[in-house]
Amino acid sequence: MKYGISEKNGKFAYLQIYEQIKEDIVSGALEFGSKLPSKRLLCEETGVSVITIEHAYSILCDEGYIEAKERSGYFVIYKESDFLSSFDSHYEAEFIKPNHSKTECDFPVSVLQKAVRKVLSDKEGEILKRSPNQGLDELRNAIAKYLYRSNGISVSPEQIVIGAGAEYLYSLILQLLGKNRIFALENPSYEKIRKVYSANSVKTDMLTLGRNGIKTAELNRTVASVLHITPFNSFPSGITASIGKRQEYLRWAEKREGFIIEDNYSAELTVSKKNEDTVFSLSENGRVIYLNTFSETIAPSMRIGYMVLPENLLNDFNRKLGFYSCTVPTLDQYVLTELIESGNFERHINRVRRAKRKLK
Repeated sequence: MKYGISEKNGKFAYLQIYEQIKEDIVSGALEFGSKLPSKRLLCEETGVSVITIEHAYSILCDEGYIEAKERSGYFVIYKESDFLSSFDSHYEAEFIKPNHSKTECDFPVSVLQKAVRKVLSDKEGEILKRSPNQGLDELRNAIAKYLYRSNGISVSPEQIVIGAGAEYLYSLILQLLGKNRIFALENPSYEKIRKVYSANSVKTDMLTLGRNGIKTAELNRTVASVLHITPFNSFPSGITASIGKRQEYLRWAEKREGFIIEDNYSAELTVSKKNEDTVFSLSENGRVIYLNTFSETIAPSMRIGYMVLPENLLNDFNRKLGFYSCTVPTLDQYVLTELIESGNFERHINRVRRAKRKLK
């Protein structure tokens, strides 16, 4: 095999190597159990340092594509057909206690103050105008570019809908997909998710979590056609779905002609050197609605969330729900736009991740 680094690519060398190896693993060119080239051999082939190769291999290990065996090297452990692990049927999710104490991970108030002052100075009368129904064009553009930089998610601003928090967006989604469907949820999961659906008279089915995501037997058992998941650090269990399990979710939706609601709450705060692959980015058939908020990454008072619709649902959304007014004040949207476009939001994310890695 031959891996190479291109200066025209625009991505860091370790990410280019990571993506090339991942593509070979997923495509089957590197089969389950295959041994990867040694770090020194890959250094000679690509012309980069050992540290760069270690960085790429570390991410592949974090995401469950490969594992390191002492004094033997790195081996492929990703097997697309192997979704049910040996401990899946016996493992029961445990509860974790959230940590709400003030830490160095808090968003700097001085940075927020500066952003507010800049918006008030630059926008003046613009902040008094009514926001477009799906949210400000400026904010949706900023989020679209951020998603591509951080997660490799390539979407148009037209696919993004801004709303005041996750609960509001849940209600839009259930109106879009239809209340006659059964919605499957993780068990355990954030209790408010179930309460929102129940308050809207939607039938739910709770699917038990295993060590690497929802148990395969539970996915096969349910007759639901919508699956609501929090694949990263699910609350209150702390479980992160493996890459194989995320692929299984997609196959589940495709087989049932259903949909997945991917709530990626706080996924940016991973200790990994790269964000986890989202189910949305892995999907090729328009069956995933992606959702995230800024409540954890900035502050609970920042009542701004967004969802990304697959292109095949845009016409239905505009026809059924396009009349809904945006529930986020224009001023707040401009402030968030400023935080993202100035780079302050991503600098904060990187600062938090570095701090969390030190505590790991």
